[in-house]
Amino acid sequence: MKYKFNQTGKFLGSGGEYKSAHTVLAGLPFDATTSFRPGARWGPQAVRNVSEVLEEYSPRLNRDLSEVSFYDAGDLDLVPGRVEVNLERMEAAAAALFQDGKLPLFLGGEHLISYPLIRAARRHYPDLAVLHFDAHADLREEYLGERLSHATVMRLVAEEIGPGNLYQFGIRSGTWGEFAYGQEETNFFMDVITQPLARLVPEFGSRPLYVSIDIDVVDPAFAPGTGTPEPGGCTPREILEAIYLLSRARVVAFDLVEVCPAFDQANITAALAAKILREAILAWSR
Repeated sequence: MKYKFNQTGKFLGSGGEYKSAHTVLAGLPFDATTSFRPGARWGPQAVRNVSEVLEEYSPRLNRDLSEVSFYDAGDLDLVPGRVEVNLERMEAAAAALFQDGKLPLFLGGEHLISYPLIRAARRHYPDLAVLHFDAHADLREEYLGERLSHATVMRLVAEEIGPGNLYQFGIRSGTWGEFAYGQEETNFFMDVITQPLARLVPEFGSRPLYVSIDIDVVDPAFAPGTGTPEPGGCTPREILEAIYLLSRARVVAFDLVEVCPAFDQANITAALAAKILREAILAWSR
């Protein structure tokens, strides 16, 4: 499957060499199945643009982006309206990054992008566990008759990796059936993040982890620029604490999804996403 990245700007502190980079950022401007407010395809560039407001130094981690080998590959070229073709392109691009030994950080786009990325990750890391931070369970079997949707993505993931290998944090919205499935089949932590994560990190040991953060896990008071806002979420400090806790684990891939610039008052959601990315780069990169 052929794919190509186009350079659409650079995230704060990114270097110019793919070959020598340990960590690679890839934008996936895709929102074909968004069910409420579209526009997440513009998320990657909005996050890049606002990243310049940040310093390259993290006081919490006492580390600077100049200390890590980090490359921004740009956005993947996608075909408007072709869901399955685009998912195939994403999977191929992710597989190449894993084959090259990179730590990929993917920037969406809507949450369906996680499915092909996790498929590629699992082929490279057969004992993969997925950590999912979200307001929504995303465990529907179908949505409006469609299997491929941002509302079904974690059900697809559960079927791909086995539901016992899926850990869900901060969930506060879904159907009765989704909550029943999650509580019976996955590792399901409703409305909480840091307490269960702190307990689990030592148990993960050196197991490879794929981390997926939907920005709507954060309360819309702090992150209004998202497609499906759900009141009652965590604070920015809590989701950043999750990044810091995972610095003691083996994160092999990460995605951050559902930033929707059209509804982002004063770019505060994009700024939060940029800080999450900066801290993830510094916490997990060599």
